[in-house]
Amino acid sequence: MEASRSTPTSFRWNEDEPDLVAGRQLRSLEELAGVPLSVLRSAGRPVKAERGQKAPKTRADALFEMGITDVLGLLTHYPRRYLDRTTELPISELKEGEDATVLATVRRVRRQPARRGAKPLVLVDVSDGRGYLALSFFNQPWRAQQLREGMEVAISGKVGVFRGRRQMANPSVDVVLGEWQGRVVPIYPQSEKAGISTMDIGACVAEALTWVGELEDPVPKEALDAHHFAGRDWSIKQVHQPESVGAANAARRRLGFDELLRLQLVLVLRKRALERASVGIAHRVGSPLVLKFRESLPFPLTGAQERAIKQIEADLARKVPMHRLLQGDVGSGKTLVALWCLLTAVAGGYQGALMAPTEVLAEQHSLSLANLLPGLAVVDAGALFGERQVRTELLTNRTPAAERARLLSGLADGGVDIVVGTHALLTESVRFAQLGVVVVDEQHRFGVEQRAALREKGDGPVPDVLVMTATPIPRTAAMTVYGDLDTTILDELPPGRTPVETHWARGPLEVEDAWQRVREEVAAGRQAYVVCPLVEESEKVQAASATEELARLAAGPLRGLRLGLLHGQLGSREKEGAMAAFRAGREQVLVATTVIEVGVDVPNATVMVIEDAGRFGIAQLHQLRGRVGRGADRSFCYLLGEAPTAEGAQRLSALERSNDGFELAEVDLDLRGEGTILGTRQKGVNDLKLASLRRHRKYVLLAREVAFQIVDADPGLARHQALARELRSLVDDEDREYLFKN
Repeated sequence: MEASRSTPTSFRWNEDEPDLVAGRQLRSLEELAGVPLSVLRSAGRPVKAERGQKAPKTRADALFEMGITDVLGLLTHYPRRYLDRTTELPISELKEGEDATVLATVRRVRRQPARRGAKPLVLVDVSDGRGYLALSFFNQPWRAQQLREGMEVAISGKVGVFRGRRQMANPSVDVVLGEWQGRVVPIYPQSEKAGISTMDIGACVAEALTWVGELEDPVPKEALDAHHFAGRDWSIKQVHQPESVGAANAARRRLGFDELLRLQLVLVLRKRALERASVGIAHRVGSPLVLKFRESLPFPLTGAQERAIKQIEADLARKVPMHRLLQGDVGSGKTLVALWCLLTAVAGGYQGALMAPTEVLAEQHSLSLANLLPGLAVVDAGALFGERQVRTELLTNRTPAAERARLLSGLADGGVDIVVGTHALLTESVRFAQLGVVVVDEQHRFGVEQRAALREKGDGPVPDVLVMTATPIPRTAAMTVYGDLDTTILDELPPGRTPVETHWARGPLEVEDAWQRVREEVAAGRQAYVVCPLVEESEKVQAASATEELARLAAGPLRGLRLGLLHGQLGSREKEGAMAAFRAGREQVLVATTVIEVGVDVPNATVMVIEDAGRFGIAQLHQLRGRVGRGADRSFCYLLGEAPTAEGAQRLSALERSNDGFELAEVDLDLRGEGTILGTRQKGVNDLKLASLRRHRKYVLLAREVAFQIVDADPGLARHQALARELRSLVDDEDREYLFKN
């Protein structure tokens, strides 16, 4: 996609191909979305039969197994790479260590019997007439059936040399057609299980392109010209039947941009629709209550907090409802900024709500607010001296019935100023007198509809919404996932916070060093966490369990220390008791699962040991590590165990060298891809097949810029009907109802 653009040229069609649907010309993507593959003659042709199968499957059957059910799915099943047969590299010129693709003919296939305990091995010799290449396939016995003597194949992999002979181990192999000589050959993602080859897919695609005719281009011409994008019709044809590698790259660049633009248009339309349809609250900023809160703080605000508060106050002062994402690394002071926001609402006679995903986190927030609010009062004409203390309450599913009734009454009559809660805040019985600000913590655990449900709890104007996430997200991903929110970033740690020293303990001596550090810290009056991935032992996943590990540590490395236990299967009261004992110092070491991942704040805890660290994701490990280093004392994190994969080793190495959550988020995006960030949607718009948030960062920014230009000039897309039809067809049901109901 980054390659230079080729100038679109006229595309030569096979004019002798019969017109399959006389008089009908499909011109838009949305029309293709429901057209079955049965309209294509080539899709009905058989592919190779599987063992035991009486009748061979058709190509359409095989494509269906790959998730391709209509013509649109077929045309957007893009080649994963290209074999440039206009400039082929002969086998005799391959160099050791380089990645290469060559075209060759299979000369010999041998299946080597596996020795006891060894993986089966298939050996294949191929030749291009000028040299030989040895291929070895480990634990892929099916290759012996796939590859036959005389077959022409494209082979891609890293070149090695053994005993003077060139070889490749476990290369990718695609069966190709001999008549593709002298052309750029598209190699499609295919499925051996489905029994369909790249040439089968290519035949179906070629017919589909002929059948479709010319595609309309819904993107404004001025946007395409300004950024040197080729037309869509040219691109869809060149991506499948390229005249050159340069043309294929230009086509992929344009079609990838279309994917990103659709994403951004949905987000920008949602953002602008919310702004137009909602009447918000123009809060008074800089009130005496907020100023007194600032004066009461025992520490100065960081520069990042000052900037964040300035941005948020500008939003709060407008009558358009705020819809802002507050991103911050572990310990960057998000809770204080959120409380500032809530107090701004309270000072004007409104209420605030803070929703957290877990009881542990909700209770931690409630404690933080209680510690920061003493001495702050609000005007109350019914009070003896005309004012009363700011009233905060905690609502979770375990709140006793009598206390819940009192709390709900206080919310309904305005007596409760700030409520902290879990999903319990979304229940029908919860109503507010005048809800002014909603803070949602840990956004990745709440959906858009849950945010909206809480926002609609009050009568009258729409409250402002601040979404917090403690998991840093790369900028391009944030623009894609949270593009309907304005973004504020806290990128400084408060004074007194110390970076955590992280050590990856792989061997027995390093592991013993970790336990020695725990003993030393406890002896010095400090505390420690031990984190385990499972609650109970499992034969399937050999990982340390919290209950088993507690017993092992008590009898071994941590004998004589006071150990506590915390995991998700404990009852609410037991969880609360375990955390209270640890906070109070009655327990010196807390053996826990990932229930402590967010929100737990015990400044006296200075060391964490994470068992089987290779089983955790990078973001989760960073969050866990953030439970220590919350005070001024030097703090440590030990990651125990070998990494099960090469990717796992890269994750642990990255954590060992960096405490920067945003840097680690970029590493995570590079390692795991955007699928883990984007999540899943019902269909269409989140399917990034060509675009990549990692490789095409500048195109994410460009797509967002173009989306704003289109929507701000034409809010209802009245002058962009083709684009509106495409979005309506390709977005999921929730977005379609919201964006196009008017």
